[in-house]
Amino acid sequence: MDVGKIKGNIDPSAPVHSTRIRVGRSIDGFGLSPGITKEQRVGVESLMKKAFANLTGDLAGSYFPLTGMNEAVRQQLVDDHFLFVSGDRNLIAAGMERDWPEGRGIFHNEKKTFLIWVNEEDQLRIISMQMGGDVRGVFERLAKGIKAVGDSVKQESGKDFCLDAKYGYIHSCPTNLGTGMRASVHVDLPGWTQHGVAKLQARCEELHLQPRGTRGESGGQTGCTYDISNKHRLGYSEVQLVQVMIDGVNTLWKEDQAFMAGAPAPAGAPAAASKPSSGKYKAMEAQVNGPFPNIQSTHSLAAKYVTKDIWEKLKGIKTKTSGFTLIQAIACAVEFDNQH
Repeated sequence: MDVGKIKGNIDPSAPVHSTRIRVGRSIDGFGLSPGITKEQRVGVESLMKKAFANLTGDLAGSYFPLTGMNEAVRQQLVDDHFLFVSGDRNLIAAGMERDWPEGRGIFHNEKKTFLIWVNEEDQLRIISMQMGGDVRGVFERLAKGIKAVGDSVKQESGKDFCLDAKYGYIHSCPTNLGTGMRASVHVDLPGWTQHGVAKLQARCEELHLQPRGTRGESGGQTGCTYDISNKHRLGYSEVQLVQVMIDGVNTLWKEDQAFMAGAPAPAGAPAAASKPSSGKYKAMEAQVNGPFPNIQSTHSLAAKYVTKDIWEKLKGIKTKTSGFTLIQAIACAVEFDNQH
C-alpha cells in the first residue's frame, strides 16, 4: 500500500464533499460474524481494547463500547455520523446482529479522521476519512493505520489478520474478499443527475466504479450528491483500486461539466424496478437437509457456486463451533434479489 505509486489526485475543482477509504479485517482464531459465538465476539472486543491503547501519534484516540454507552457520547457519535446501529436487513438475515449490542463498539482518533468499527459486519472495519478530495492523504493514513493496528494485535495476542494466498483478506461477505477495500468520495454530479441514475450506473460500470446514494448501501439517493467508489475488491492491489477511483471520478466530473454546458444525453439502460419491502427481517434459522432453496439474487456468487450438487453435499453439515449451516451462509442471496 505505497501511496507513492498513486498518480495524481481528484481534480481540485470537482465538488467533492468528503473522502472515505475503508478495509475489513478478521483476526485468526475468531469466527466470522455470521457464525461467531458470543464469547468470541467479546474476546475480539477485549483484544482490541488492549490493541487500541498501543496506538500513538495522530492515530491515538478513544474506544466507545456500544454496551452501556451514555446518551451524550451516543449523540456525539450520531452527530459525527460515526455510529453504526442495528436494523440492517442484510446483517439480520445473515445472523450478524445476534446478542446486540454486546461486544461491539467504535474507536476514533482525536481528529476523527481514523476510525475502527468493532464487530459490525466484520470483526474490524478500519476507516480513514476527511472532508474534501485529498484521496492520497486519506490512503496514506489508512495504510499507516492498518499496519499499526496489525502490529498491535500481534503484540497483544500473537495473532495475525486472516489472509489467504488465493483469496486475500478473509471477510464475512464474499464480495469483500481480496483487498476488502472500498475507496469512495461524496461528489455532486448535477449533469449526470438530469439524465437519470440509470445512465450514471451504466457509465460507472464502464469505469469499474459503483455509484450509491449518500445514505449507505441500503439507503436511497437524494439530490445530486453520489457516493462513488471502486467496484472490485478481488484481483487488484489497493493502489490499483484507488487509482481507478481517482481516474473514474475525474472522468465523471469532466463529463458532468459537458452535460451542464449542453452536451447530449449519454446512452444508458433503464433503471431496474425494485420490489417493495415489508420492513420485517429476522435471522435465518440453522436448518439442515432442506430442499434446494430459491436463490432470488440470480446474479450473485451464491447463485453461481451453490449448485444443486453442492447443496446436496453440504446441506446436512453444521459447524462444530456455532452450529452454522449452508442455508445461513447464503441467507441474504435467498431472501433478497440485490446481492452480489
